Amino acid sequence: MLTKLPAQNKIAAFDIDAQNTFTPVCPDELPVAEGDQIVEELNAQAALASLRIGSRDAHSSQAVWIAGNGHPVLSPVSGYPDVDVYWPAHAIVGTKGFEFITGLDPKNYDFQVYKGIEIDKHPYGACYHDLANTLSTGAIEYLREHGITTVICGGLATDYCVKNTVLQLRAAGFEVILNLAACRGIAPATVAAALEEMRTHDVTIVRIKETAVSTQTKRTSICSSFFHYYSYSFCHTSIPRWLGKIAGSNSGSTIPARFCFI
Repeated sequence: MLTKLPAQNKIAAFDIDAQNTFTPVCPDELPVAEGDQIVEELNAQAALASLRIGSRDAHSSQAVWIAGNGHPVLSPVSGYPDVDVYWPAHAIVGTKGFEFITGLDPKNYDFQVYKGIEIDKHPYGACYHDLANTLSTGAIEYLREHGITTVICGGLATDYCVKNTVLQLRAAGFEVILNLAACRGIAPATVAAALEEMRTHDVTIVRIKETAVSTQTKRTSICSSFFHYYSYSFCHTSIPRWLGKIAGSNSGSTIPARFCFI
């Protein structure tokens, strides 16, 4: 369990599938409630890091997993080891759904992952192109090459691509902070299960404590972020962004004392 943050040059921020396809902007794809409201928090967490990584689903209109023609959504797919179930068409390259959510600038990313390009693959995690976690996207290698030890994650959706990416990063040996203010999930039951699974893998799960603080405190206190560990209950309310940097360039900064351990 993470209790201290390393120096900023050891931290990366990972925006996982923060695309229109997973927001109400694209209601016929895979919209997640409030999915378009995470941009401010993603940009805020990036300010804590030395590198920013982004992933995107980059699908083909000819993908074998697209539902229809007698194949309902979420029914099993057979014959393709890297596809599990049928999904609505989403994140098709060249469409609005493929694009980042408004407010996220592609030029601000140091490294981008496109996943699910092949018509016979539908990965969830952003670290591997296949479901068996053997064909790397290069994200893990990029982080290691740059000396990153801690990754702050947010994106869409908590219970699918975010969870899988977080677990892949943990398996690769990184400390991972899941910033729930920068996430939204599909369903309460699957979000709760995902959070429990991530916690069992020693992921540090945080959100912002909704506590009023003075303007002066916001500017000066390392405790201005007011993290606390998240319980297993589902939360879909809008949460204020992080109010200030936790670590900056200070090595070994303690996570603020006003953490509440659940």
